[in-house]
Amino acid sequence: MVEYLEVGKIVNTQGIKGEVRVLSQTDAPQERYQKGTKLTVFVKNKEPVELTVASHRKHKSFDLLSFEGYPSINDVEGFREGILMVPKTELTPLDKAEYYYYEIIGLDVYEENGEKLGQVKEILAPGANDVWVVQRKNKADALIPFISSVVKKIDLENQKVYVEIPEGLLDDED
Repeated sequence: MVEYLEVGKIVNTQGIKGEVRVLSQTDAPQERYQKGTKLTVFVKNKEPVELTVASHRKHKSFDLLSFEGYPSINDVEGFREGILMVPKTELTPLDKAEYYYYEIIGLDVYEENGEKLGQVKEILAPGANDVWVVQRKNKADALIPFISSVVKKIDLENQKVYVEIPEGLLDDED
């Protein structure tokens, strides 16, 4: 069975010429959405459909895509709320110390003293560096910047991350 990874969600149509608005979950949209790339859209209660990217452009916080053979809004209307995915086998190898989001989400996060902080539940990409949303027990989520001074060690084999929290980052001991 083919294992898929999410690269984005179709949140709406854009204009009348078959473009869709995508909220991306990939850190390489230029590569992932280049013309000719194959994506599979999964829509609830429907069979998955393989699509070939015809065009890609950025618009505000969205990636706008059109697909070969789907030239009008009527053709893509049914893809709304669909999840765009790629087979895991199509991922390109990363450099050492680079990770795919799916490898990080779900890891347990420990402080250097061995105390468990929580679990990575989401990754935000607001700017210069990613921010990991760490779900904590009986506390608000912690926002941990993915920078070398904070994230000290990633142990994928044991599903653990070790962090050094700078003073003031988790000021919630009120």
